[in-house]
Amino acid sequence: MFRLFLVFTLQFGSFATLGIVLGQVQDPPVDEPTNTDASPTVSAVAVNEVTDDRAIEKRLRAVFQASGWFDDLDVESRNGVITIAGIADNDRHRDWAGDIARRTEDVVAVINQLDVREEFSWKSSGQVINASLDSLRKETLSRSPLLLAAVIVLLLTAAASKLCQTIEQRILESRGIRSSLKDLIYQLSSIGIWIIGLLVATIIAFPGMTPTRALTTLGLGTVAIGFAFKDIFENFFAGILILWRYPFDRGDYITCEGTTGKVEQITVRNTMIRKLDGELAVIPNGHLFKNKVDVLTSQPQRRVRIICGVAYGEDVDQAREVIREAVQSCDTVRGIRTVEVFANEFANSSINFEVAWWTGAKPIDIRRSRDQVVAAIKRALDESDIEIPFPYRTLTFKDDRIAASLVGMSGSNAADSGAST
Repeated sequence: MFRLFLVFTLQFGSFATLGIVLGQVQDPPVDEPTNTDASPTVSAVAVNEVTDDRAIEKRLRAVFQASGWFDDLDVESRNGVITIAGIADNDRHRDWAGDIARRTEDVVAVINQLDVREEFSWKSSGQVINASLDSLRKETLSRSPLLLAAVIVLLLTAAASKLCQTIEQRILESRGIRSSLKDLIYQLSSIGIWIIGLLVATIIAFPGMTPTRALTTLGLGTVAIGFAFKDIFENFFAGILILWRYPFDRGDYITCEGTTGKVEQITVRNTMIRKLDGELAVIPNGHLFKNKVDVLTSQPQRRVRIICGVAYGEDVDQAREVIREAVQSCDTVRGIRTVEVFANEFANSSINFEVAWWTGAKPIDIRRSRDQVVAAIKRALDESDIEIPFPYRTLTFKDDRIAASLVGMSGSNAADSGAST
């Protein structure tokens, strides 16, 4: 719970900083236009013998291009009103262009729309950064009482969540409710309390914030966030369904996609399974919900099967009874009447029996019972002189001389071994 509170506190701090920055940009200053100026150049406007507009444009364009200080230059004259557009390399040359246009013959007014090419300056950039940081500091200090109140609300939210969980445990422990359903109630109530606490803290920290605007700021109502967290929402709802009504609970042994182990905890996002070798597997609930899950401990007992073979020369009925009595003598076998022994097949070197019995449902119970049963069957067959055969191979030769030579070789090898002894 402390880690959850720490995560929510850090998230709220980031939202508070974001809100301060957004508060600074809510009312941006309005810049007055500086790129356009129109100033009169003459005290009286001539009527007769006025210079042609095209001649004025041609003359000014030639002068500006000759200086080499302008890019994308455009000069337009309409009834003596000159409009200059383009990019100047600095402010001084921009003003120079306006002065030249004003001193041109028969020019009535000049509209200077030249932009100045921006150049990077460490000094100006540092000043902008310092000004932004100073404004942020002042805004933070002015809002510090509200931020402190919001932190207090978060602390109260954590305490309320803990208190609510304690009360729920006292109420639900005396009732016959599945542990997974109890976990679902605990987690949903905790999530609801934290959502309310976060909304209240956000509204306190930012007085102009409403619940609707807070949810919009957090991005809970946007389609983009929904697609980005699709897997998280999928696991969340799958976890609710698993906790609400699903055939396994905490303490059960399950198998899913090659993972076998004991369910230790089920949350609204993932399920923690302790594997048989001691490793902890954290599996998303969506994976469990969409794939096949075998619940190994849904019943208190499970059936175990093994194959046992005896030689073809042995009495099948006698072997069956010996095997049955050996299995029934094991204390890990649950229920004497449930032991089943059937002659199953004619194998290459033996007649195979299928032996089935019931034992505990846990994996360790099955392994322990199988070990005990196999040892008891082997001991009983040896005491009854019933052979458990090795694989036999019979070789038939059409040429009798090859068979005779092999027999002779085996006899000489036996004699050599006897002489060496």
